[in-house]
Amino acid sequence: MKLFLQLYFALFTSLLFSQDTIKTRGLFYKVSAAVTLTTNDDYSIGNDDGETFINPNAIFINNTLGYQFDERSSIGLNIEYDRYFKQELNFFPVHLSFRYNVFDFDDKVFVRGGYGKMIDLGKNFESGTLYKLGIGYQAFDDNFKNSWLIGLDFSRKRFGFRQTEKLSSVSFFLEFMLF
Repeated sequence: MKLFLQLYFALFTSLLFSQDTIKTRGLFYKVSAAVTLTTNDDYSIGNDDGETFINPNAIFINNTLGYQFDERSSIGLNIEYDRYFKQELNFFPVHLSFRYNVFDFDDKVFVRGGYGKMIDLGKNFESGTLYKLGIGYQAFDDNFKNSWLIGLDFSRKRFGFRQTEKLSSVSFFLEFMLF
């Protein structure tokens, strides 16, 4: 009994005075929304029709399940829905992405890229390939587990007969990551 109490006391004090460990690797989930903007061709200065100079052209909703290898690099499997309003196009890309933190301070500046396929879910969806490049900023909460990400993405979609049609866009993204 005396040995048990000594062992218990030693473990209790070591746990009491040990430092909190910050998780640097493991699985994460991320949800994001992005928008691509375009100028309104019908807008004129002094126009009181209620039109704005800048309109949204597309919206992207993305879900990511990924793995963070260390404090700088991670990989993710993305499932996304893209809707282009003006062109009336729908895409359902499934792609792999890689993110690398360029500056590794409390908050991070990162670059990322991705490649994948756009799945044909019917007559309203286009099939093809997707390429992505982006840059962003990651801000953590108080306990360095969950974070908000904001930044810019350049994406290129190739679709149509023999993938001859191309659609390039720059989007602003806002993401929430659970780690």
